[in-house]
Amino acid sequence: MMCMLVHMQPRNAEATRLRILEHAQRLFAQHGYRTITVKQVADAAGVSPNLITRYFGGKDGLFLAATRVGIPVTDSFAGDASALGERLAASIVSRWYGVPGEDPLLVLQRASGERPEAAEALAAFLDGSSLEPLRRYFLDTGLDEATARDRAAAIDAFVLGVSTRRRVLRSELGDPDELQAWLSSTIQRLAEG
Repeated sequence: MMCMLVHMQPRNAEATRLRILEHAQRLFAQHGYRTITVKQVADAAGVSPNLITRYFGGKDGLFLAATRVGIPVTDSFAGDASALGERLAASIVSRWYGVPGEDPLLVLQRASGERPEAAEALAAFLDGSSLEPLRRYFLDTGLDEATARDRAAAIDAFVLGVSTRRRVLRSELGDPDELQAWLSSTIQRLAEG
């Protein structure tokens, strides 16, 4: 009787978890929360649906994990106010073209109409990572509180509107250089009041 040795790869739970998240982000971004099932994500990731339950507690937990957003917006604030629009536009366009299908922010935007927790997470992200840092930036440039708040809100609303129109409604983003130039000039006009 011949003895066969089977060499198995060691399991890597963290790599499996990350693979599931990557596929979940892509699928949620492309199709929204409602239409995607745990089985579809599991099949795409090449795992059993039981692993999704084990790692994330089910579809809701998977969705929340897939939509954690971390964008270093404040990196765009270092520098003179006269070039704020240019810096923000470069950061925005880089993000939109750099992670088109897996962007957790896009997932939140698309799901915010379906899921109250997605809308809440999106609002919290925008408040903490966009609106408030912009307001502080304008205060640091010498603007009064009301003006700083109004200009930050205008930029925040403009970028969210463009993002919704071009990304969520699935319109084409267009030429990246043209988009960046347009965003830059419009943001700068809003920043200057």
